Amino acid sequence: MPLAEDLIAWLRLSLVPGLGNEGLRRLLTAFGGPEQTLAASRAALAQHIAEPVAAAIKQGGQDEALASACAWLEQPNNSVLTLADSAYPRLLLQIADPPPLLYVKGRAELLSGPALAVVGSRHATAQGLSNAESFARTFSDAGLTVVSGLALGIDGAAHRGGLAGAASSVAVLGTGVDIVYPARHRTLAHELADRGALVSEFPLGTRPLAAHFPRRNRLISGLALGCLVVEAAADSGSLITARLAAEQGREVFAIPGSIHSPLAKGCHALIKQGAKLAESARDILEELHLPAPAQERAAAGAAFDARSRALLDALGHDPCDPDTLAMRCGLSAAETAALLTQLELEGHIAPLPGGLFQRIHR
Repeated sequence: MPLAEDLIAWLRLSLVPGLGNEGLRRLLTAFGGPEQTLAASRAALAQHIAEPVAAAIKQGGQDEALASACAWLEQPNNSVLTLADSAYPRLLLQIADPPPLLYVKGRAELLSGPALAVVGSRHATAQGLSNAESFARTFSDAGLTVVSGLALGIDGAAHRGGLAGAASSVAVLGTGVDIVYPARHRTLAHELADRGALVSEFPLGTRPLAAHFPRRNRLISGLALGCLVVEAAADSGSLITARLAAEQGREVFAIPGSIHSPLAKGCHALIKQGAKLAESARDILEELHLPAPAQERAAAGAAFDARSRALLDALGHDPCDPDTLAMRCGLSAAETAALLTQLELEGHIAPLPGGLFQRIHR
């Protein structure tokens, strides 16, 4: 089925070098639509944008990229949403710089449903990854689509949790939707395309340039009712998303951590600045006036014997080394090592660099 002429016009305009979102919106306001804009004279265009960009519009030259986009749209599960579409996400219309076009691979309807952004460090701890996945699954089961950025660490865990729940997950990319970055998330990206959605404002073939990722963060927060930061260092890019969320009038939440952990510094700073402290997914659902899932999934922890419970209690909530644990519990080094191995296999603790162990809260 041939593409509508107006969609082709939207695509052609969006591919003009140097035009940008603001320039495109300015032209649409002046001329009424993309087809009228393309039909305008160079002189008329130059009244609203830089003359070289007006010249580029009249000269064309985007035929190859346009043909690629049209071919991509002919494939199942691919779509482009424009500002003129009724299916364009309403929440994005509220932000300062809504993208004129969104390339979507997957379930485009998820972009218009209730959602929560979940972001955090790429170098997350085992506890952070567990928190992100567990919280995201609860949000998803409560009807919130989980939005994140497909990065390593917290983002990936959030997507996995969202996909495991009822409402799925959406990844906002800093590349074209036909490029998976990072490559290690290729399988996850395919799962999102099949059961959730991949979305980008960047044209097909756009490579992962550093400047694109802070820019896409406004869409991660813009698509959501609120933003949860799971773990973040003091200079984490996740704090950009949290700041943008606050500027967009969205709720900002942060999970506190150990006072000794560098990955808790960013979350603690957010809480000091007014972000709401989140100790459980239920805290966030209550703040958003949303009901908890009908059947909350309880973790199926293995039964402990007395020594295992004592060692887990002695571990507490901060990383600790085996020698200290042995001293706290009055156990030999061999007994402590055996119990640590058992607890790790059962998923209650995780090893950290430097021979330390950390409790995983479920």
